[in-house]
Formats: sequence, C-alpha cells, structure tokens
Amino acid sequence: MQPILDQKNSNIFDWKNSKQVLDLALPAMAENILQVLLGIVDTFFIAKLGTAAIAAVGVTNLIINLYIAFFTALGVGTTALVARNIGAKKPAKAGLVTEQSLLLTIILGLLTGVISLVFSENILVLLGVKAGVLRFALPYFRVVAVPSVFLAVMLVLSRALRGAGDTKTPLKITLLINLINVILDYILIFGLGNMQGLGITGAGLATTLARLIGVILLLVFLRSKKSPFPLSFKLKLTIKPVIVQNILKIGFPAALERLVMRIGQLVYSAMIIQISTAAYAAHNIAGSIESLSYMPGYGFAIAASTLVGQNLGANQPEKAQYLGRLSNCLGSILMVVIGIFFFILARPLGSLFTTETAVLNQVVLVLRIIALVQPALATTLIITAALQGAGDTKFPMYSTLIGIWGIRVGGVYLLGIVCRLGLIGVWIAVAFDLLVRAILLFLRFRKGQWKEILQPVK
Repeated sequence: MQPILDQKNSNIFDWKNSKQVLDLALPAMAENILQVLLGIVDTFFIAKLGTAAIAAVGVTNLIINLYIAFFTALGVGTTALVARNIGAKKPAKAGLVTEQSLLLTIILGLLTGVISLVFSENILVLLGVKAGVLRFALPYFRVVAVPSVFLAVMLVLSRALRGAGDTKTPLKITLLINLINVILDYILIFGLGNMQGLGITGAGLATTLARLIGVILLLVFLRSKKSPFPLSFKLKLTIKPVIVQNILKIGFPAALERLVMRIGQLVYSAMIIQISTAAYAAHNIAGSIESLSYMPGYGFAIAASTLVGQNLGANQPEKAQYLGRLSNCLGSILMVVIGIFFFILARPLGSLFTTETAVLNQVVLVLRIIALVQPALATTLIITAALQGAGDTKFPMYSTLIGIWGIRVGGVYLLGIVCRLGLIGVWIAVAFDLLVRAILLFLRFRKGQWKEILQPVK
C-alpha cells in the first residue's frame, strides 16, 4: 500500500492532490450552474404563457424529482462501482458495470414512463391540480414524464463517466444540450415564420428532445477511443447477479434517503404556510438564494465520491480518506466565502426578489443564519458523497432520517409554530439539523468503517 502522507505534520492542502480534486470539482460545478441557468431560461419562456403554465411546470417537476430519486440511486451505485474498478485498473469491468446499470436504468425508465402515460391525469389530480392548471399540466407532463427514460439514461451515463474521473465530458454535453434546449424552447413554444408554436407542449418537447440528443452524445463518446472504459452498443439482456446486487445494495439506501428528504421538505413546507404567507414567500426567496451555495458543494461532492471510490479500488484506503477530507476542506472554504457574501449582502440580495418590508426583513435574517451554517452544509453534502463513493449509503440514509424527521420537522413545529418564533424558528431548526448531520457524518468518515463496505475488486 502506498501511503499518501509520509509525515504526520504534512499540510492537508498539498498542491498536487488539491489540483486533482479541483480538476474534478470545477467542471461539475460549472455543469450545475448551467443546469440552474437552463431552469431560469425555461421559466422565462414559459412565464410568457401565463401563471397557470408556470404552475403546470412546477407540479410536473415535483413528480420528476421523485423519479430522479430512483434514477439517482442507480447512478450512485454506478459511480461507486465504476470508480472502484477504474482505481483497480480494470476498465473492462467498469464497462460491464455501466452496461448492467444501463439495462436496469432502461427498465426503470420505461416503467416510470408507462406509469406516467396510464395514470397521468390521476397523478396530477391527486396532487390537487385544478382544472385551470390541469389543461397546461397534462400535455406538459405527458411529453416530459412519459419519455423519462432519456433523463434516466443521461443521469446514469454521466455518473459512470464521473466515476471514471471524467467530469469534463458531461459538462461539454450539458452545455451543448442546454443551448439546443433554449433554441428549441423558443421555436417550439412560440413558433418561427409560418410554423405555429405548440405552447406548453412545445416546452416539454424541447426538454425531451434535448435529453434524447444528450443520450446519443454520451453513447457515441462512450463508444469512442476517448472513453475511459469500453461500452458495447449491443446491450445484452443478461443480468449479472453480483453486479446488479452491488448496484442495488449501494443505490437503494440512496433512493430512500432522497425520498425521506423530499417528503420531509413537503411536510415542513406545509407548516411554514401555516405561519403566514409572508413567511412562506421569504422562505422560498431565501431558499432560492441559498441554492447558489449548493453548486460548489455538489462539485466537490462529485470529486470526493470519485476519488474515494478510485483509491479504494487501487487498495489505497488511507489515500481515499485523505482525498475525501481534502475535498471537504476545499469545498468548505469556498462555501464559507459564499456565506460571507450572504451575510454582508443579505439585504441587497433579498431586495432583488421582493420590496415588501415584512418579507424582506425575514429574508435578511434567514440569509444570515444560512451564512453561519455553510461549513455544516458543505460537510453534509461532501462527506455524504464520499461515503457513497465507498458504497456506504446506509449511514447517510440514517443520518438524513434523524436530521430531517427527528430534528428539522420536529424543530419547525416546536420553534416555528408552538414557540411562535416564525420563520426564524424554522431556520434555527434547519441549522441545527445540518450541524448534527455534519458531526455524525464527519465522525463516521473519520472512523473509517466505510473502507470495508465493498469487497476489493478481483
């Protein structure tokens, strides 16, 4: 085994290893920024169709986010196993893992598509969509959700590439399909020349076509000589039980974690609505601004997941642990800087979204709480990904269950409603949840039990 640090007093910010982390994290960060910008552009175009159209897209995205929880589960398992095999210098096995994951993804994507087609109206009505919104939501939902297999395949193939240490190719493809999506959005929504626009259906069609192009580009790249591992276009319908078992063993707890979080968010959001309309508006504004800090967090999370998995595959667990810590330190520093901007510029940032004094004052206080918990947020995001890269997905699931349901939901009710602290009480509960989870996850990572979750590649 090759030790990463020969001296106990070595500086954790070793340039060579820091560069390795940054080379993976920065493209992933840029990709997240592109996704956010795409969402803004989509909203801008769809807003021209009216508030009912915006509501239709919003409710569709709620359902798609549930689908993504399951697609991401396969992606997490794929990343961990691909990274492990690449680290062990077994690219052929990394390709086999990707093929098996792709098979599972297509099955799951087609299943969600069939459910969306058959029960589309029932699902939307169950969520309380009224007739005025339903006429927009139904065609958009069908065009986006029925072919959700494209979204699933894109997500998993991108995760496989990241597991192999390639975050630049997903970035380039995301940039290209985002540009295509913007162009198609304009043409298909509003029309061009003698061609009549399709309205909300056109918006959904633009998204689906962009995803299809993304899938094609990813498959073409993975079949090229530049691919980090071989991938066959001849998708065999043969299930490899050991590989599938490992993908699901890693992925299933990750899916449950996402679902626990999403359902918890719905529950405490409903509580915030009970406090007041101003509180709910301020909560959403502050949350939108807070999402800016997630971009570097997710970038360094991807770096941590990849590097931990690869170094475990190379039978270098101490190096895996070091690079996980380094990713967390670098990500935390960047997020603390963002937190400082949140704290100082809280009022100007809030005033970009609202001029109502009652709402703005709450946004300012919330942003300053968010600023103070940036280190805990960074650790929660990055160490969770590092553990998942090692195949340890159960502990993050347990910590999320404790944090979201034991602390956040309970704390929102106790502080926000019972103690009548309003939105400040809500965000104190959120901050305490993040702090507790960060401590639990950090201790788990430092203890090192995750090094033995998956058996060494043979």
